[in-house]
Amino acid sequence: MSVLRNIEHKLEGLFEGVFGRAFRTHVQPVELARKLVKEMEDHRVVSVSRVYAPNEYTVYLAPADREQFENYEESLRSELQEYIAENARRERYELLSPPEVKFETDDDLEMGEFGIATRMVQGAVPQPGEPEPQVEPGHTMVYRKPVETEAVSVEELGLGREIVSLTVDGAKHELDGGPVTIGRSKDCDIQLADPNVSRRHAEVRQEGAAYWVVDLGSTNGLEVNGRRQKRAKLRQGDKITLGSTELVFRRETESD
Repeated sequence: MSVLRNIEHKLEGLFEGVFGRAFRTHVQPVELARKLVKEMEDHRVVSVSRVYAPNEYTVYLAPADREQFENYEESLRSELQEYIAENARRERYELLSPPEVKFETDDDLEMGEFGIATRMVQGAVPQPGEPEPQVEPGHTMVYRKPVETEAVSVEELGLGREIVSLTVDGAKHELDGGPVTIGRSKDCDIQLADPNVSRRHAEVRQEGAAYWVVDLGSTNGLEVNGRRQKRAKLRQGDKITLGSTELVFRRETESD
Protein backbone atom coordinates (compact mmCIF):
# COMPACT_ATOMS: atom_id res chain seq x y z
CA MET A 1 0.00 0.00 0.00
CA SER A 2 1.38 3.47 -0.91
CA VAL A 3 2.20 5.97 1.83
CA LEU A 4 -0.52 8.35 0.60
CA ARG A 5 -3.13 5.62 0.65
CA ASN A 6 -2.03 4.56 4.14
CA ILE A 7 -2.52 8.13 5.38
CA GLU A 8 -5.95 8.20 3.72
CA HIS A 9 -6.90 5.09 5.68
CA LYS A 10 -5.77 6.78 8.89
CA LEU A 11 -7.89 9.83 8.05
CA GLU A 12 -10.87 7.61 7.33
CA GLY A 13 -10.39 5.87 10.65
CA LEU A 14 -9.98 9.10 12.59
CA PHE A 15 -13.75 9.54 12.85
CA GLU A 16 -15.06 5.97 12.84
CA GLY A 17 -18.07 4.80 14.79
CA VAL A 18 -20.53 7.35 16.11
CA PHE A 19 -18.37 10.28 15.01
CA GLY A 20 -18.01 8.86 11.51
CA ARG A 21 -21.79 8.65 11.19
CA ALA A 22 -22.06 12.33 12.11
CA PHE A 23 -19.80 13.26 9.22
CA ARG A 24 -21.98 11.83 6.48
CA THR A 25 -23.48 15.27 5.84
CA HIS A 26 -20.36 17.20 6.83
CA VAL A 27 -16.94 17.73 5.30
CA GLN A 28 -14.97 14.47 5.16
CA PRO A 29 -11.30 14.45 6.29
CA VAL A 30 -10.22 12.44 3.22
CA GLU A 31 -12.01 14.92 0.97
CA LEU A 32 -10.00 17.73 2.58
CA ALA A 33 -6.75 15.83 2.00
CA ARG A 34 -7.43 15.26 -1.69
CA LYS A 35 -8.50 18.86 -2.30
CA LEU A 36 -5.38 20.15 -0.52
CA VAL A 37 -3.25 18.12 -2.93
CA LYS A 38 -5.26 19.52 -5.85
CA GLU A 39 -4.50 23.05 -4.64
CA MET A 40 -0.82 22.12 -4.35
CA GLU A 41 -0.87 20.98 -7.99
CA ASP A 42 -2.79 24.03 -9.21
CA HIS A 43 -0.54 26.57 -7.46
CA ARG A 44 2.91 25.09 -8.07
CA VAL A 45 5.48 27.35 -9.73
CA VAL A 46 8.19 26.22 -12.14
CA SER A 47 11.60 27.74 -11.45
CA VAL A 48 14.87 27.40 -13.36
CA SER A 49 15.45 23.81 -12.32
CA ARG A 50 12.88 23.19 -9.60
CA VAL A 51 9.15 23.17 -9.02
CA TYR A 52 8.01 25.08 -5.95
CA ALA A 53 4.71 24.32 -4.21
CA PRO A 54 2.79 26.24 -1.54
CA ASN A 55 3.77 25.46 2.04
CA GLU A 56 0.89 27.15 3.87
CA TYR A 57 -2.73 26.01 3.52
CA THR A 58 -5.66 27.68 5.29
CA VAL A 59 -8.86 25.64 5.36
CA TYR A 60 -12.08 27.61 5.88
CA LEU A 61 -14.94 25.63 7.38
CA ALA A 62 -18.58 26.30 8.11
CA PRO A 63 -19.27 26.66 11.85
CA ALA A 64 -21.07 23.29 11.97
CA ASP A 65 -18.15 21.50 10.29
CA ARG A 66 -15.53 23.19 12.48
CA GLU A 67 -17.45 22.12 15.57
CA GLN A 68 -17.38 18.48 14.43
CA PHE A 69 -13.56 18.64 14.22
CA GLU A 70 -13.14 20.31 17.60
CA ASN A 71 -11.88 17.34 19.63
CA TYR A 72 -9.69 16.00 16.80
CA GLU A 73 -8.40 19.14 15.12
CA GLU A 74 -4.74 18.72 16.08
CA SER A 75 -4.69 15.07 14.97
CA LEU A 76 -6.37 16.03 11.72
CA ARG A 77 -3.91 18.88 11.11
CA SER A 78 -0.99 16.52 11.66
CA GLU A 79 -2.35 13.91 9.25
CA LEU A 80 -3.14 16.49 6.57
CA GLN A 81 0.34 18.02 6.85
CA GLU A 82 1.89 14.56 6.49
CA TYR A 83 -0.30 13.90 3.45
CA ILE A 84 0.79 17.15 1.78
CA ALA A 85 4.47 16.52 2.57
CA GLU A 86 4.33 13.00 1.17
CA ASN A 87 2.73 14.22 -2.06
CA ALA A 88 5.46 16.86 -2.39
CA ARG A 89 8.14 14.18 -1.94
CA ARG A 90 6.49 11.91 -4.48
CA GLU A 91 6.17 14.68 -7.09
CA ARG A 92 9.62 16.13 -6.23
CA TYR A 93 8.23 19.55 -5.37
CA GLU A 94 10.30 22.01 -3.34
CA LEU A 95 8.71 23.48 -0.21
CA LEU A 96 10.18 26.57 1.45
CA SER A 97 9.39 25.00 4.85
CA PRO A 98 7.47 21.98 6.17
CA PRO A 99 3.81 22.32 5.13
CA GLU A 100 1.45 23.97 7.59
CA VAL A 101 -2.33 23.54 7.67
CA LYS A 102 -4.50 26.08 9.49
CA PHE A 103 -8.22 25.97 10.22
CA GLU A 104 -10.50 29.00 10.20
CA THR A 105 -14.25 29.36 10.63
CA ASP A 106 -16.20 31.18 7.91
CA ASP A 107 -19.79 32.07 8.76
CA ASP A 108 -20.60 32.56 5.06
CA LEU A 109 -20.04 28.87 4.30
CA GLU A 110 -22.81 26.32 4.60
CA MET A 111 -22.38 22.87 6.13
CA GLY A 112 -20.46 20.64 3.72
CA GLU A 113 -18.76 23.58 1.98
CA PHE A 114 -15.16 24.54 2.59
CA GLY A 115 -12.54 26.87 1.17
CA ILE A 116 -8.78 26.50 0.77
CA ALA A 117 -6.29 29.36 0.43
CA THR A 118 -2.61 28.67 -0.32
CA ARG A 119 0.54 30.73 0.15
CA MET A 120 4.26 30.39 -0.36
CA VAL A 121 5.79 31.56 2.90
CA GLN A 122 9.52 32.13 3.10
CA GLY A 123 10.95 29.59 5.50
CA ALA A 124 14.22 28.62 3.88
CA VAL A 125 16.73 30.20 1.54
CA PRO A 126 16.91 28.72 -1.99
CA GLN A 127 20.25 27.37 -3.19
CA PRO A 128 22.64 29.78 -4.97
CA GLY A 129 21.51 30.46 -8.50
CA GLU A 130 17.86 29.74 -7.75
CA PRO A 131 15.38 32.64 -7.91
CA GLU A 132 13.79 33.45 -4.56
CA PRO A 133 9.98 33.27 -4.71
CA GLN A 134 8.30 36.25 -3.08
CA VAL A 135 5.64 35.76 -0.43
CA GLU A 136 2.27 36.29 -2.08
CA PRO A 137 -1.23 35.85 -0.70
CA GLY A 138 -3.05 32.88 -2.13
CA HIS A 139 -6.51 32.85 -3.64
CA THR A 140 -9.25 30.91 -1.91
CA MET A 141 -10.92 28.06 -3.76
CA VAL A 142 -14.34 27.21 -2.33
CA TYR A 143 -15.59 23.68 -2.91
CA ARG A 144 -19.28 22.90 -3.46
CA LYS A 145 -19.97 26.58 -4.02
CA PRO A 146 -18.31 27.46 -7.36
CA VAL A 147 -16.41 30.74 -7.37
CA GLU A 148 -13.83 32.17 -9.73
CA THR A 149 -10.27 31.61 -8.57
CA GLU A 150 -6.87 32.29 -10.07
CA ALA A 151 -3.49 30.76 -9.35
CA VAL A 152 -0.55 33.04 -8.65
CA SER A 153 1.36 33.45 -11.90
CA VAL A 154 5.08 32.92 -12.30
CA GLU A 155 5.38 36.58 -13.30
CA GLU A 156 3.86 37.66 -9.96
CA LEU A 157 6.43 35.52 -8.14
CA GLY A 158 9.27 37.09 -10.10
CA LEU A 159 10.29 33.88 -11.83
CA GLY A 160 9.79 34.99 -15.44
CA ARG A 161 7.34 33.78 -18.07
CA GLU A 162 6.88 30.05 -18.37
CA ILE A 163 7.19 28.60 -21.86
CA VAL A 164 5.39 25.31 -22.50
CA SER A 165 6.12 23.62 -25.81
CA LEU A 166 6.11 20.49 -27.95
CA THR A 167 9.10 19.90 -30.22
CA VAL A 168 8.65 17.78 -33.36
CA ASP A 169 11.55 17.12 -35.75
CA GLY A 170 13.34 20.20 -34.42
CA ALA A 171 10.29 22.46 -34.77
CA LYS A 172 9.12 24.04 -31.54
CA HIS A 173 5.39 24.59 -31.01
CA GLU A 174 4.54 26.80 -28.01
CA LEU A 175 1.34 26.00 -26.12
CA ASP A 176 -0.88 28.87 -24.99
CA GLY A 177 -2.97 26.97 -22.44
CA GLY A 178 -5.73 25.93 -24.82
CA PRO A 179 -6.20 22.35 -26.09
CA VAL A 180 -3.78 21.37 -28.87
CA THR A 181 -4.83 18.64 -31.32
CA ILE A 182 -2.20 16.51 -33.03
CA GLY A 183 -2.71 14.36 -36.13
CA ARG A 184 -2.56 14.07 -39.93
CA SER A 185 -5.56 16.33 -40.57
CA LYS A 186 -4.84 19.85 -41.78
CA ASP A 187 -7.33 21.02 -39.16
CA CYS A 188 -5.06 19.85 -36.33
CA ASP A 189 -2.99 22.41 -34.42
CA ILE A 190 0.11 20.27 -35.00
CA GLN A 191 -0.05 18.39 -38.30
CA LEU A 192 2.13 15.29 -38.70
CA ALA A 193 3.02 13.77 -42.07
CA ASP A 194 3.13 10.23 -40.68
CA PRO A 195 0.94 7.50 -42.25
CA ASN A 196 0.87 5.69 -38.89
CA VAL A 197 -0.78 8.68 -37.21
CA SER A 198 -4.57 9.05 -37.22
CA ARG A 199 -6.26 12.16 -38.61
CA ARG A 200 -7.06 13.35 -35.07
CA HIS A 201 -4.69 11.26 -33.03
CA ALA A 202 -4.18 12.98 -29.66
CA GLU A 203 -4.69 16.17 -27.71
CA VAL A 204 -2.55 17.99 -25.17
CA ARG A 205 -4.63 19.99 -22.70
CA GLN A 206 -4.03 22.03 -19.57
CA GLU A 207 -5.92 21.11 -16.40
CA GLY A 208 -5.14 23.46 -13.54
CA ALA A 209 -1.36 23.83 -13.50
CA ALA A 210 -0.75 20.43 -15.14
CA TYR A 211 -0.62 19.37 -18.79
CA TRP A 212 -2.02 16.05 -20.02
CA VAL A 213 -1.83 14.15 -23.27
CA VAL A 214 -4.99 12.26 -24.23
CA ASP A 215 -5.54 9.64 -26.95
CA LEU A 216 -8.50 10.66 -29.12
CA GLY A 217 -9.37 7.09 -30.10
CA SER A 218 -6.49 6.67 -32.53
CA THR A 219 -5.78 3.47 -34.44
CA ASN A 220 -2.22 2.94 -33.21
CA GLY A 221 -2.44 4.58 -29.79
CA LEU A 222 0.24 6.66 -28.10
CA GLU A 223 3.21 6.13 -25.82
CA VAL A 224 4.80 8.36 -23.20
CA ASN A 225 8.45 7.53 -22.47
CA GLY A 226 7.95 4.13 -24.11
CA ARG A 227 4.85 3.23 -22.10
CA ARG A 228 1.50 2.86 -23.84
CA GLN A 229 -1.06 5.27 -22.39
CA LYS A 230 -4.59 6.49 -22.97
CA ARG A 231 -4.08 9.58 -20.80
CA ALA A 232 -0.91 10.74 -19.08
CA LYS A 233 0.26 13.70 -17.04
CA LEU A 234 3.23 15.36 -18.73
CA ARG A 235 6.46 16.43 -17.08
CA GLN A 236 9.55 18.24 -18.32
CA GLY A 237 11.33 16.27 -21.06
CA ASP A 238 8.64 13.60 -21.52
CA LYS A 239 8.70 11.94 -24.95
CA ILE A 240 5.35 11.32 -26.66
CA THR A 241 5.33 8.81 -29.51
CA LEU A 242 2.52 8.87 -32.10
CA GLY A 243 3.03 6.32 -34.87
CA SER A 244 6.71 6.69 -35.73
CA THR A 245 6.88 10.37 -34.70
CA GLU A 246 8.32 11.58 -31.41
CA LEU A 247 7.29 14.81 -29.69
CA VAL A 248 9.16 16.24 -26.68
CA PHE A 249 7.25 18.12 -24.00
CA ARG A 250 9.04 20.97 -22.23
CA ARG A 251 8.19 23.46 -19.46
CA GLU A 252 10.84 26.14 -19.15
CA THR A 253 11.13 29.56 -17.56
CA GLU A 254 12.11 32.37 -19.89
CA SER A 255 15.36 33.95 -18.76
CA ASP A 256 15.70 37.71 -18.59
